Amino acid sequence: MSDKYGRKPLLISTITGNCLCYLALAFAPNIWVAFAIRLVGGLAAGNGAVVQGYIADVTPPEKRARLLSYQGAAWNVGLIFGPMVGGLFAHPDAGPVGFRIPLFMASGLAALCVVAIAVFIKESRVREQAITHRPSRWAAISDAVGHPVIGRLMLLTFLVGFAFTGIESTFGLWSQAKFGWGPREIGVCFAFTGAAAALTQTFLTGRLSEKYGAGKMLAIGMGLTVVAAAGQTLSPGGGVTIALMCLTAIGQSVAWPNVSAMISQTADPYRQGQILGLNNATGALARVVGPFCAGLIFPVLLDGPFIMGALVVAPAIFLALAASRRAAAQLAAEKQTASTS
Repeated sequence: MSDKYGRKPLLISTITGNCLCYLALAFAPNIWVAFAIRLVGGLAAGNGAVVQGYIADVTPPEKRARLLSYQGAAWNVGLIFGPMVGGLFAHPDAGPVGFRIPLFMASGLAALCVVAIAVFIKESRVREQAITHRPSRWAAISDAVGHPVIGRLMLLTFLVGFAFTGIESTFGLWSQAKFGWGPREIGVCFAFTGAAAALTQTFLTGRLSEKYGAGKMLAIGMGLTVVAAAGQTLSPGGGVTIALMCLTAIGQSVAWPNVSAMISQTADPYRQGQILGLNNATGALARVVGPFCAGLIFPVLLDGPFIMGALVVAPAIFLALAASRRAAAQLAAEKQTASTS
């Protein structure tokens, strides 16, 4: 929709929806109403592809990996500080009312974002009136899956998302069963993991991608993820486990911005938002299937989620290299066509 109606209106409408949902959640009378509100809020929160599309619109192709990595870093910083701030202002002893302050804060921050977008952000998408036809959702999926670059990148997104969310969802149970860890140790581990991801995306991902190419860094990120997942099966716990989880986060942080950058470079400019949205939907599907499969294998084999993750991500290295070669060939062909026309 952002390809047709513009990025700015979609961002304002979805964030406004979140603002109202957080406010409504503070006054939810029962758990079922809370579930319904969260469902609507989750639908409104699916605007990551709109942000990625905006970044792609206003950024030269060679700089997109850097800017998209900054977006990922901001997301990780939010995941670190958001729960911390919410925990500081929540008052469990007061019952349900004690959790209203964090919800009011979330609603207020969303409202502040809406005002900032309305005042400071200029629309990046100016659709040409001559382009009136857009393929249906199913036709778009078929086109994306059959594309020699985008199809491979979407499969990579699913495989890696499947593995990482499977590991993440069972990590607490795994560390408790294997090392006797409690909430404190698990929280410390995830805090280090989030910090490692944010620092990598802020200071390394963009520079490395610009120097060595998005495809190579994507493959390296997948390789780091495989090594870290396999290494956890031999970890003695403590600092080694935290270090390997940080290595997993670093691998993911090196890889993901390059996926979006390569898609934005090879997709039809007038369908960037649509294709990036499909890729994000693929990642969302992985976040459903990955934890489900990891939950099935964990009771049978303690290290199963890590072994499964390493085996699933390993082929993604070759997908990354193949997509990189195809993308380079496509860009070269487009440049040659432009020079002769």
